[in-house]
Amino acid sequence: MRIVVDLNKCQGYAQCAFLAPDVFTMHGEEALLYNPLAAEEHRDAVARAAAACPVQAITVEGLHEGAPVEPVQVFTGAPWEPRDGR
Repeated sequence: MRIVVDLNKCQGYAQCAFLAPDVFTMHGEEALLYNPLAAEEHRDAVARAAAACPVQAITVEGLHEGAPVEPVQVFTGAPWEPRDGR
């Protein structure tokens, strides 16, 4: 899969680095470093990281359509609860 991050959009929230630390890392407080050709084993983590980006700066080419991605908790200061009661 191929990852592209629009670094003009990226605001350094670091949700991607939290959710997929093997692919995304923060260098200092604002500079994002990432592997543009992530291994298949990181597919789910990369999908969650892209979905969690507050400014939607991450584009991922090559994700398999229809494959399930488990929800994750992103810290917002309040406890996370599934909407469907699971």
